[in-house]
Amino acid sequence: MKTKESLLRLLNDNLNKLSFDKKPKELYDPMAYALTMGGKRIRPLLTLMSCEVFGGNISKALPSALALEVFHNFTLVHDDIMDIAPLRRGKETVYKKWNTNIGILAGDAMLAKAFEIITESDEEIIKPLTRLLSKVAIEVCEGQQLDMNFEHTEHITIPEYLEMIRLKTAVLVGSSLMAGAIVAGASKKDTQEIYLFGENLGMAFQMKDDILDVFGDEKKFGKKKGGDIITKKKTYLYLKAHELAKDKTLNSLIYYFANSTFDNETKVKVISDIYEKVGVKKHAEKQMDVFYNKSMSHLSKINVPESNKKNLVDIAEQLLVREF
Repeated sequence: MKTKESLLRLLNDNLNKLSFDKKPKELYDPMAYALTMGGKRIRPLLTLMSCEVFGGNISKALPSALALEVFHNFTLVHDDIMDIAPLRRGKETVYKKWNTNIGILAGDAMLAKAFEIITESDEEIIKPLTRLLSKVAIEVCEGQQLDMNFEHTEHITIPEYLEMIRLKTAVLVGSSLMAGAIVAGASKKDTQEIYLFGENLGMAFQMKDDILDVFGDEKKFGKKKGGDIITKKKTYLYLKAHELAKDKTLNSLIYYFANSTFDNETKVKVISDIYEKVGVKKHAEKQMDVFYNKSMSHLSKINVPESNKKNLVDIAEQLLVREF
């Protein structure tokens, strides 16, 4: 089994080989910038690791891994526009560095590029891989639309929120692992189990992101602290605080969260203090652990030697103890 570091080098070397030295530069430069802003390359790493779990040739999984990374970064480019986010991984977002129209078009081209890359797979697996990418692309869009709907919906339940993040975030993690399994020729049962391992890991990953958005170190996290509060995103933290808060505390939570007349620093401080007061962080961590344990349960059902799963176990643990 290759180390995480060697797989990362392989991924980055091949990402660097993608050609964006074309005209018009206003289209291709933002695409190249989006892919060189950093990031942990979690999704393509999982594709390669999954392929190895089932004894596959990781070189044959590279098109899927690269396509999923380009697709993931396309979603970030468009998400940043919709969220009016100034920073991504500690750097200016694409639309801030150029403009909104360029951000939209560069994102569109990245989506097309992802489908182009995946056709470089072996002929017999192009169809299931393309079907997988199409399915996850639609699901991510569904999740993003729900996320936007929630901004203007007064009453959101925690199950509704969890379904939204399943579509927006978790299905891509699951699909990244499924792609590696397809390339390696894994059984239908094992392919489904590794997908569910990834989907539940993706849920835990998003719960961690929600926590870090409020309680993390901005310099390490690479995003503006309290960004979800500023953009009025009804995350698990907000919904749980709304459930736990009483009387004046609840009224303050609702008032400050919905009101746009306060400066961002004040708004984030007041709502973060309410989160601390009602102890919402421990509830979010408990929910994160539920998803993590589910993911490990699905991984345990996969019919390969336990030693083959070590990289996946290690990366899952790292994702949940991270500070960024």
